[in-house]
Amino acid sequence: MIFVIAVLAGAVILFITEWLRVDVVALSVLLILAIFGFVTHEEAIAGFSNKAVITIASVLVLSAGLVRTGVAQIIGGQILRLSGDSDLKLLVIMMLVVGSLSGIMNNIGVAALMLPVIMEIAHRTGRSPSKLLIPLAFASLFGGLTTLIATAPNILISTALESAGFAPFKLFDFTPIGVIAMAVGVLYLVVAGRHLLPDRDLGRSTSITDTLRGQYELNERLLTVTIPEDSPLTNRNLAESRLGSALGFNVMAILRGASTLLAPGPDTELHAGDKLLLGGRREQVGTLNDWKTLTMKQGWLVGEHQVGDALKFAEMKIAANSALIGKTFKEAGPRNKYSINILAVIQNGRVRVSRLRNYRFNKDDVLIGMGRPEHMAEFEESKHTSEYKLVSPRRVALQYKLHRNLIGIHLPEESSLVGRSIARSHLKSALGINVLGVNRQGDIKIMPSPEEELEADDVLIVMGEPEILEILNCLQNLELEEQVQTDLERLESDEVGVAEVTLSPRNSVAGKTVGELNFRDRFGLSVLAIWRKDRAHRTNLRDFELEPGDALMVYGLREDLARLQQADDFLVISGLDQPIYKKNKVFVAAGIEVGVLASVALGFLPIFIAALTGAILMVLTRCISMDEAYEAIEWRAIMLIAGMLSLGVAMQQSGVSELLAHNMLESLAFLGVHGILAGLFIVTMIFAQIMPTAAVAVLMAPIAIITANDMGLSPHTLAMVVVIASSSAFLSPVGHPVNLLVMGIGGYRFTDYTKVGLPLVILFGLIAVFLVPVFWPLSL
Repeated sequence: MIFVIAVLAGAVILFITEWLRVDVVALSVLLILAIFGFVTHEEAIAGFSNKAVITIASVLVLSAGLVRTGVAQIIGGQILRLSGDSDLKLLVIMMLVVGSLSGIMNNIGVAALMLPVIMEIAHRTGRSPSKLLIPLAFASLFGGLTTLIATAPNILISTALESAGFAPFKLFDFTPIGVIAMAVGVLYLVVAGRHLLPDRDLGRSTSITDTLRGQYELNERLLTVTIPEDSPLTNRNLAESRLGSALGFNVMAILRGASTLLAPGPDTELHAGDKLLLGGRREQVGTLNDWKTLTMKQGWLVGEHQVGDALKFAEMKIAANSALIGKTFKEAGPRNKYSINILAVIQNGRVRVSRLRNYRFNKDDVLIGMGRPEHMAEFEESKHTSEYKLVSPRRVALQYKLHRNLIGIHLPEESSLVGRSIARSHLKSALGINVLGVNRQGDIKIMPSPEEELEADDVLIVMGEPEILEILNCLQNLELEEQVQTDLERLESDEVGVAEVTLSPRNSVAGKTVGELNFRDRFGLSVLAIWRKDRAHRTNLRDFELEPGDALMVYGLREDLARLQQADDFLVISGLDQPIYKKNKVFVAAGIEVGVLASVALGFLPIFIAALTGAILMVLTRCISMDEAYEAIEWRAIMLIAGMLSLGVAMQQSGVSELLAHNMLESLAFLGVHGILAGLFIVTMIFAQIMPTAAVAVLMAPIAIITANDMGLSPHTLAMVVVIASSSAFLSPVGHPVNLLVMGIGGYRFTDYTKVGLPLVILFGLIAVFLVPVFWPLSL
């Protein structure tokens, strides 16, 4: 029992802190329990063939079929149009539509589907999205209470009843109490909740003028520079100009005479007299003046006398068992952890010296390292390398041709950088180069602190491309104009536009930076700004780590925006037409869904067989392809559920479930049966705010069933209380994926959910405690 409780506590902590992905946690729990013998090997993997897992995966495919054929969009769009100009009517109809669709589809899919529809209505009617999106999210949770297939916890709890020897819930057993809960939720939001919603007029629009002048305030970051007639930038392309990498600018347009070239690509050639419309900070142009007196020294590595005994160089082959494998330079942190610099990576004979920040280490990579002798020795002893060989600076310079990339930048006495810290020199933030060391009158200081103050005649040892100062000289000649010389409407055309996107509920990019994603190269789009927690971020976006709920404003070719719309990681909220649906399959998909529901309701087929049959029919009738079916399945949730089911088995077999039932719930027996129901609701509801609801259902259903058995109560009554509590994730944005989905787009704060959700939780608690026993009597 102690071991199982420790595993349970560890899993809960990891779910809350998100130090590891939830599916990794669940699979780790499964393996720990199996390896140490707390479940048999067969029991450990039984979750993958569990009826609930099959049902959930099949329902996700059915939902995808309804989405791809346009069934849900047609139903939602038509009914929402009935709302007219009435805010109250729109709110009521929207929640009823979303709640009803969530009864037959996965509620996350419904929310993702309806989000662009709601945003379009908000744009068209001038309503604030912040008044609509929390009701949208909450309505999808209301709908999760209305049928067995509406949400994963319902299916899991029903399966737990069946596994304990009781009759499982039928398809529409949830409907009476679910419809009442949805009606109460809608009534609350209409009467009181809507007044608690923030009224943040974020000004989102698909018009680029409104977008730039709206909540992102990008018009304040627009500037125009002119390329002089004699500029060395003439006939260079944008990539070679380094406007993006050196100064962090987005080149939004090139004004060339009477024509305007919108969203130019990296290969676009620059001409003398071009006016470049840039998105960025005006003060970045001023930093060019700080670099005017810099001079470059090459070949310093060749002369070993310039290095002396201060530095050691080594070739280091990564060991097969190294913890570095699969990590980026940023994640591994050799500079921070070991105080050494990696100058280059040799992979399959190819030498890489640039863009190492996001490079992932591979087995047998050879690293060229530089550092003080004691630091290099420490790295050798770290067991990250299978081969370690000290080499001379001359070999490093000549064999790998690093003498061209390891350069020294001299600061003359008149330089304005003298007296500034390395951080304030902007060499790294603007040019993307690391200062490896400072040669100060022959004394080499390796790994200087960012706060190290620069002195006259310092030579900064940096890793960079030898053309960097030539490019700087080109940039210094740009002519900055005081006023933006364009009509903002000219930035949009039939081919070019702006769109707002958010991370999809099933994304794989959260925790990664825009730079790590190679967003510009991958999609051909510029990220102009990122909205998070009621404010816009417009600078240093390359190093901005994305989080669920972020909203990104992107600009580029509409064909590239359409390509982004097809990516699984992002959801386009505004700026694009709705995707093309297979409308010739509308009635086929609708018929399949009706057939599944009817076969289960009439008792012809069990839910997992009916749902799986429907999923296969969606593919056979070409409502969706098999690849689309696989993409529709939320594999992270499947792994989570299958892994946690093994923990549920271990908790029951070890007596932990019984122990928790006695200590947590039966201790409330002196308050009567309603006290037990209230305690069960509160504990489950709290877990639902901080843990995946599927995991909450797996953990709490056995406890509810054991409590019912011990106290002579109906297990169905207590199981229904767990159902309602699992769907009461109203107090925090992390309580359910649909809450996170609308957070960035709606401009919500954490407290907005608590303020609107707390009365709703109390109402649902009252339903669970006093109304559930009316439909599901407490006595057996």
